[in-house]
Amino acid sequence: MKKHFQGILMGAAVAVALSGFAGIANSAEKMVYKSGDRSSGYTFTAKETNAMQDDDIANPGFLYVDDGEALWNKVDGKAGKSCATCHGVESALLTDVGTRYPVYNAKLGKMQNLEQKINQERDEKMGAKPYKYESGSMLSLTIYMKNQSRGKPMNVSIDGPVVPFFEAGKKFYNQRRGQLDMSCANCHVDNPGNMIRANLLSQGQPNGFPAYRLKWQKAGSLHRRFRGCNKNIRAKPYGYGSDEYVNLELYISWRARGLPVESPSVRM
Repeated sequence: MKKHFQGILMGAAVAVALSGFAGIANSAEKMVYKSGDRSSGYTFTAKETNAMQDDDIANPGFLYVDDGEALWNKVDGKAGKSCATCHGVESALLTDVGTRYPVYNAKLGKMQNLEQKINQERDEKMGAKPYKYESGSMLSLTIYMKNQSRGKPMNVSIDGPVVPFFEAGKKFYNQRRGQLDMSCANCHVDNPGNMIRANLLSQGQPNGFPAYRLKWQKAGSLHRRFRGCNKNIRAKPYGYGSDEYVNLELYISWRARGLPVESPSVRM
């Protein structure tokens, strides 16, 4: 009888736990993946891939969220601080971070994306070594931070001192380059929904990045995606964190205005 009663309690506990997981897993279903004439890459992706993204347990990108949370709370550097030492979980650096970067940095006199902000904070506030741009640590911390804004609409500022950088990003987006003489707009403005070789073209919206790409079998940054696109049209790619790519990131983040932050999204 005692064992039977214990079994009932154990079953109830498991049911409660699974119901909690189900609440997490289904949270993505509340998102609206369109805003005006703008559509997330989610709407161009296979149902099976979307199902993986929708389930926080099945989504492989959530391994990076877990690692990023650990890094957020890890004391590192000469100052003996962690990110959490200065920034609480309700701080703007977390709750809205996924919606508003890149931002203008007056000290630098140019735009700064989230990866660059992380390294600035590590250097100036923590006395810690910078993360390499595409390293597991940088991807994990960036994904963790952006995930705190999941579901919130993209909303970068393009006013004031940002204007010339926005215009530079727009020019880059529309400029033909490489041996194939193509621009970003040729694929993502002129041909979304059409096939290029075996790939379905989307609007190229960045709201899911850093993303877990099945092609890569790992997570990757938006700048890695830029570099891949440049290579595809046989153009020389710029470096991670280059001014050209940060300005481009600003412009396409504006193009994605109103779309929900999805990171870590799952893409093909």
